[in-house]
Amino acid sequence: MTAAPLWPSPPAEPAGAGDDDDAQLIVRSRARPEVFAGLYDRHAPGLHRYVTRRLGRDLADDVVGETFLIAFRGREDYDISRPQARPWLYGIAANLISRHRRSELRAYRALARSGADPVALTYATDPDAVDGRLVAQAAGAALAAALRALSDGDRHVLLLVAWEDFSYAEVADALGIPIGTVRSRLNRARRKMRSALGDTHPVYAPEGDHHG
Repeated sequence: MTAAPLWPSPPAEPAGAGDDDDAQLIVRSRARPEVFAGLYDRHAPGLHRYVTRRLGRDLADDVVGETFLIAFRGREDYDISRPQARPWLYGIAANLISRHRRSELRAYRALARSGADPVALTYATDPDAVDGRLVAQAAGAALAAALRALSDGDRHVLLLVAWEDFSYAEVADALGIPIGTVRSRLNRARRKMRSALGDTHPVYAPEGDHHG
C-alpha cells in the first residue's frame, strides 16, 4: 500500500521534462510548487515499503507524508549538485523513524516472541568483504531479537544497505555521517548479527560495490 498523493498531478510538462533528474525537478518546483508531485511519484512507493517494514503500515502513512512535507518546505535549500534526491528523502525519514523508536522496538519484541517473521533479512557475512551486500530473506525470531539489540545508528545503516541497496556514499549522504563511520557501523552491525544468528543462517550473496 502506498500513501495517497499529497499534491494534485502537475499540469502537462514539455516533451522530455519527465527525463529531468531529481535536482532539476526540485529546481523547477521552486517556481511551480505543483511540480514537486513528480518527486513524490518517483520515490514515495519505495520509501513507503521501507518504512512499513520498520514501523508497520499505519505509521508508514504518517512518516512518508511528513517526509515529503519536510522535503517540500526545504526544497529551496536542496543541494542541486546532487542529482538524486533519494538519500535526502531517506535521511529525513530516518530522523522521523527515530522518533518512533519505541514502536519499532515493540514490533521487534513481538516478532521475537512469535517467530512469525514477515520482514526478512539475510546478509553476506564475509568479514573481509567490507562491501558485502545485504539482501532480504526470511530469518525468524532470532533476527528480530538481533535487530532490536542494535543501536539506532547501526540499525539505520544496516537496513539502508540491506533493504534499499544504498551505497556507502548514499548512506553517508542520507545520515549525514562520514563514509568511514558507515563502514564501522555496518561492520559492527554485521558482527552482532553473526553472533546472534550463528553461521547457519547467513546466505552469501553476490557482492556489489558499496563504496561509490
